[in-house]
Amino acid sequence: MAKESFDKEIQFLRMLVLTSGAFSRQQFAERLGISVHTFDKTIRRLKEVVSSMHQNLSQEQSKEFSETIRFSYYDSADPLLLFLFRAKSVKESESQRISLLLAAMNEQALTAMELLDICCSSLPSDLPLPDEKTIRSDLKYLEEVGVIKRETGPRPFRYRIQDNLIRSLSDEELLDLYDFVDVMANTQVPSVQGYLLRDGLKKHLLRNQVEQYAVEPFLYKYHYYSRILDEAHLFTLLHAIRHRRKVRFLYFSPKSEKSYASKNTNPLFERDTEGKAEKTLPLKIVYDHQYGRWYLLSYGREGIRKYRMEGITQIEEDETVDETWYEEKKSELAEKIRYSWLIDTGRPVTVRARFYNPESSEPNFVKERVMLQGQWGQIVYEDEHSFMYEITVNGTTEIKPWLRSFGSSCEILEPVRLRREMIAEWKEIQSYYESV
Repeated sequence: MAKESFDKEIQFLRMLVLTSGAFSRQQFAERLGISVHTFDKTIRRLKEVVSSMHQNLSQEQSKEFSETIRFSYYDSADPLLLFLFRAKSVKESESQRISLLLAAMNEQALTAMELLDICCSSLPSDLPLPDEKTIRSDLKYLEEVGVIKRETGPRPFRYRIQDNLIRSLSDEELLDLYDFVDVMANTQVPSVQGYLLRDGLKKHLLRNQVEQYAVEPFLYKYHYYSRILDEAHLFTLLHAIRHRRKVRFLYFSPKSEKSYASKNTNPLFERDTEGKAEKTLPLKIVYDHQYGRWYLLSYGREGIRKYRMEGITQIEEDETVDETWYEEKKSELAEKIRYSWLIDTGRPVTVRARFYNPESSEPNFVKERVMLQGQWGQIVYEDEHSFMYEITVNGTTEIKPWLRSFGSSCEILEPVRLRREMIAEWKEIQSYYESV
C-alpha cells in the first residue's frame, strides 16, 4: 500500500485505541479527512491482515475489527505493531514472489537467474511473471534488511537465507534467547525490531514442535499503543539524522480537528487540508516515557521546532546539508535544551521541593526514586524526617507531573507561582471527594 494509506492506517488504529471503537464510521471518516467509502476500504484491508495473523479466531471475535484490541490485551500489541509492516506495501504478487525466493534460498545458495527460473515456473498463471530486474531488486531489498546474505566468491553471486543464528543454537538455547527478546522488546526503546525478531523466533520454535507454553512464559505488556504506532517514522528520521538530510511531511498538531489528509494526486479532486506542510532538518528524537510520546526536535525556517511524531504524515527525505552547518544547529539545540526536563526551551527557573520520608520504611523508596529519576537535581539539605531537592529547569510545565506523582510526600517550596498552582490543583482534587 502507498505511504498515504500507511499513515491512514496508523491514525485509524490510534483513534480506535483511544476511543475503544466508540466512533461511528462517519466520525472516523471525518476525523481522518476521508470519505466513508475510503474508510470502509481501509477497514476491509485491515480485516484481511487480522485474519492472516489470527486464523483461529472464533466467528464472534472476528465479527468486529475492534475485537483485535479488546478480546486479548496480551496479544493486542503485536498486531498493532506488525500492522505497520505487514499491511504496508506488499502486493499479492510481491508476497508470493518473495515467499518463493525465501523458500528456494532456504535449501541452498542460488544465483539471480536460477531464482528467476524458479519464480517463472512456480508462480500461479494468473500472476504476472517477473523479469531479471525485478528479481535483483527483491534480492537487494532482502539483503538490506538482513534476511539473506550474498556469499563470497566469483560472479554470478549466490544468495542464501541468513539464518546462522537459529541453526547454530539448540532448542533450549533458542528458548532462552526468545525469553530475553520477549522481555527486552516489551520494555526497551525502540521495540519495533525486537518484536519482529520475537515473532520470527516464535514461528521457528513452533515449527520445531516446541510446546507453546514453553514459548510464551510471560503475560505482560509494558508499552503504550501510541508509542508502538509512532515508531513507524522513527527509523526514517534516524536515517535522515545519520545522513544529515532534511525531511518533508504534512503535520497535524494535537489541537487539530483532523489527524490525516489523503494525498492530492488528481488536480480535479484537490482540496484544502488542515495539515501544515513542513520542511525541516531533524536533529534529535526524544521519547517521553511518562506519556508514551515521541518528539522530533529539528531546525527550520523559524529556528528550533518541536513536533509530536503522532502528527507526522507523508514523510519523505530531502536534500543533504553541510556537515559544519549541521553541527552548529545541533550545538544550538543542545544549549537550548540544556536545562530541559524533557524538551522545554523556556526560561530557566530553579525548583525547590521538600520530600518527606515514609514512616518506618526501609529502604527509603521516596529518596531512592528521587535519586533515580531526578536527573541533574541535587539534595541540598536532609534530616531524619525529610530532604530538600533542588533543580534548575527550563520552565515548570514538564517537571510538574513528576512532582505531583509523589502525592503527599512532596511539598513545592519554590518558585511561589508553581507552589500556588499545585495548591489550586490539590484543592480541585479535594473538591471531587467532598460528600454529595
